[in-house]
Amino acid sequence: MELRQKLLKLLGAQDYIPMRRMEIVSVLKLDEAETKQAHTVLDQMLERGEIARLKKDRLCIPEDADLVSGRIIVRQSGSAILIPDAAPAGDGYPINAEDTGVAMHGDIVLARKVQPSKRPFRGKGHKQRPVYDPDAKPNVRVIRILKRAHSSIPGTLAQGRHATYVIPDDPRIIQDILVPDPQNSGMRPIPKKGDKVVVKMLEWKQRHLNPEGEIIEVLGRTHEPDAEFKAILYKYDLNPKFPAAVEKQTASIPERVRPEDIGNRQDCRELFTFTIDPDDAKDFDDALSLEFLDNGKFRVGVHIADVSNYVKPGSPLDREAQERGNSTYLVGTVISMLPHALSNGLCSLVEAEDRLTKTCFITFNEHADVIDVKFANTVIRSNKRLTYKQAYAFMTQDDFAAIRKTPLPPKHQTGSTGRSLDEVSDEEMATLKKHIDQLWQIASQLRKRRFSKGSLDLDMTDVKIYVDEDGYADRIEKQFNDESHQLIEEFMLSANEQVARTMKKQNFPCIYRVHDEPEEDKLKELRETMMSFGIKCGNLQKPREMTALLKKLKEHPQGYTLKVHILRSLKQAQYRASADGHYGLSKPDYTHFTSPIRRYADLIVHRVLDGYLCKIGADSALPEPDIRYPQGKLESLGDHISVTERNSVDAERESVKTKLLEFYDRELQKEDKQHFKAIIADVKNHGLFVELTDTLAFGMVHISTLDDDFYHPNSEGTALIGRRKQRTYALGQYIMVQVERVDRFKRQIDFRVVTSDERDLGKKPGKPFKGRRKSSERTSSTRKTARKTSSQASKSASKAAPSGKVLTKRPKKNGRNRKRTSK
Repeated sequence: MELRQKLLKLLGAQDYIPMRRMEIVSVLKLDEAETKQAHTVLDQMLERGEIARLKKDRLCIPEDADLVSGRIIVRQSGSAILIPDAAPAGDGYPINAEDTGVAMHGDIVLARKVQPSKRPFRGKGHKQRPVYDPDAKPNVRVIRILKRAHSSIPGTLAQGRHATYVIPDDPRIIQDILVPDPQNSGMRPIPKKGDKVVVKMLEWKQRHLNPEGEIIEVLGRTHEPDAEFKAILYKYDLNPKFPAAVEKQTASIPERVRPEDIGNRQDCRELFTFTIDPDDAKDFDDALSLEFLDNGKFRVGVHIADVSNYVKPGSPLDREAQERGNSTYLVGTVISMLPHALSNGLCSLVEAEDRLTKTCFITFNEHADVIDVKFANTVIRSNKRLTYKQAYAFMTQDDFAAIRKTPLPPKHQTGSTGRSLDEVSDEEMATLKKHIDQLWQIASQLRKRRFSKGSLDLDMTDVKIYVDEDGYADRIEKQFNDESHQLIEEFMLSANEQVARTMKKQNFPCIYRVHDEPEEDKLKELRETMMSFGIKCGNLQKPREMTALLKKLKEHPQGYTLKVHILRSLKQAQYRASADGHYGLSKPDYTHFTSPIRRYADLIVHRVLDGYLCKIGADSALPEPDIRYPQGKLESLGDHISVTERNSVDAERESVKTKLLEFYDRELQKEDKQHFKAIIADVKNHGLFVELTDTLAFGMVHISTLDDDFYHPNSEGTALIGRRKQRTYALGQYIMVQVERVDRFKRQIDFRVVTSDERDLGKKPGKPFKGRRKSSERTSSTRKTARKTSSQASKSASKAAPSGKVLTKRPKKNGRNRKRTSK
């Protein structure tokens, strides 16, 4: 039994009494070497929260002492939620703002459960004790920080009356960080107010005092593209530069494929091949070909860049790629898993260049049934780089002149533009048209069959933000999952499935893409949520019912928002060393094979495939593979790359949010502001939450900007109704808005409704309605506020200071309302 298991068995025993380390060592009768190892293992277990340290350094299992460990997620209000290590996202313990201690957002903490009182509260005061619910999760109180999420934090340098401080970029880090006077920092140039800086955190022990830190780097002026980009790199620990050893190895790799590199590979350079990618694609790792066989059969070649030919196991390139786990696609740029010379050069399947590939040949009949599958190491030469827009033009139009009008993407946005369609001969145009049409005939049948088997249509309408040459958000385009996207998607899914099925059948240790079934409780909550929006649904544990729900949401005005609820109810996909199936795709065997330039998981699968080809003798020139992955190694790699993937997704979302704020902030500076179509997603007493239909930006129309009337919510809370004109703003209603305010620190956008009269006449919003409100017109919430204010005023006035002056509370300032307290 390994040492970790021995320790857990001892600490989990029913008669165990918390002991110190050396007492544990004595009970287990460990020798000197094992004792040293035990200290290391105990430290790791403490950091992960598997065990907890009590007073006098005694150790125990957290649950035995009403303790729980996990990651703390802080809200801007100061309250938080603790997500236990093994719990799904969103399923955690609530924490009151005063119980967060010195924890910051993202920290790994140890907390103690606080059981609510069962006795009813009978005292005076406005705070009522909640009714005791034995099934509700108890609140917790943070008692120890196990691991800080960040040792350094990016933010904006500000100057107060008595102190200099940094406002963190992340609004969930609600404390300002005190820093020494920049004049004495020794940095050149001297950091100044409004600079984006990185502050190194010092130890924070006392909650009533602000945390302190030291400025270690100046990134530029806050809200400038370069400074915001660098801040994201710091926050998510991303590095666009590669170590010297990697650069040295990359320099030794040739720029072009040499004759000796081809060897006995299957030569597919005469096979008409093309790629289909987004306008702003930086690398191209998959291509398609089509062969028309006898008896109405078709052989589709899914050609994938053979990165494993250049990145050998254990090399500096391999170690760095493994550490990064995947590429991260920020708005306007990419932090590559591999150096540019490989990702955008030798491995990228650009037009008219020989490239080494691994190919999955799938033979289909006229009904899109799979007849045969073969794998091979190949060499190809792509005939044409197509954008999705160009491919869609081929699919929907017959006139070559009209198709040729589809523009090329700007050079600064992509790794390769490819030839303009004006330079493509009519013969090539005809071949492209014929192949794309036939491929879609197959892909459309595959897609229809996949959904009939229970695959979920979880494609979300997305937006693409394009930047100008200076890096500023230039335009936003809504992205649709049209037929050109679906064509590529179906053949990539088919190739991934065939590789997974073959590796599983041949008992080759491999890494799989796994999506577990959702928990029953989560689906029940989702059903209740849908019912609250008037959407009827059956037992969502049945794939048929989930598919029916998704179909309903396609026509629902709040379909996008409600789809987000569905995604949150599902488990996150991850990498695992066992083929446990993919719930979302309804596939029992699935892996990632098609993107080795940007995903380390695919590179592992390529190496495993080499072992398979060597075993069956499919490639006589293929030497014994450089590595064979044991099951334990694959499990640890799966855990690691699942973590790096999550980090990249968070960074990409942060980049999109930053650029959206930048776009609307620049829009705010314009004299003639644009009008945007929006849907009302939620109605509150204080205003409307809206979502723009074109950019999916989310923001608020505050009730104070509805200044043509007095507005109050209806009895159902689904609309605001004007008292005089009876104008209604209801849930699901489309309205026109313009930008009113952008708070880039809080990451919030406020809008103002543009009425039809203002749109028709081109007028600016009118002056506020200044009619006098009668006392009888006050809403119930207004009366409550008035009573509360009057009561507080009388109480304050009754408390006189010794000097005879009335003691009153100082009103809070607008804005972030941060405490800045120096020692």
